[in-house]
Amino acid sequence: MTYIKPLISIAIAASEIATISLFSEPVKAANRIDLSCNLQGSIPTIAITFSKQNSSQTTPILSFLPQYFSSEEVEARCQSTAKKLNDIYNDGKMKYLASDTIGQKSVICAVERRGMRCDNYSSEILLATNKAIDPTELLYNMLGENFKGSHPPASRSVDRIYTDLRPQWWPFSVI
Repeated sequence: MTYIKPLISIAIAASEIATISLFSEPVKAANRIDLSCNLQGSIPTIAITFSKQNSSQTTPILSFLPQYFSSEEVEARCQSTAKKLNDIYNDGKMKYLASDTIGQKSVICAVERRGMRCDNYSSEILLATNKAIDPTELLYNMLGENFKGSHPPASRSVDRIYTDLRPQWWPFSVI
């Protein structure tokens, strides 16, 4: 009976240490993704910024080139597309940007997997243009360098391209 009391106090001390260490773990800073339309330069550009603790990395996703968009519409298009892309990154379902033609319009959309068209029920159209533009060329020319493949697509052999929504430096295994 004299041995029970010391064992109980050891058990209580051990549980207090476990509780203290459980709550005294340093809080890890959350990773953060921000998408925005940068209007500072001559070409409005959507950029993604990945922030982790005290460091961040920014890279352009889409540039709204003057040969495709009028100066009157470019700011609104850039901002609305940035908002849609931000929602897509937060949702995490869409994995690729794709180019396509719907009706007479060249479009850029987000899709869940390669092979899907922009008119699929689960795709999200990001932008469309009424100009007579090859949609593959449109997307490829608008893409930031970290999103382009090593070679431009040959428009004669490809009716649409798929670009991973994760830049080459992406720190996560999935979106």
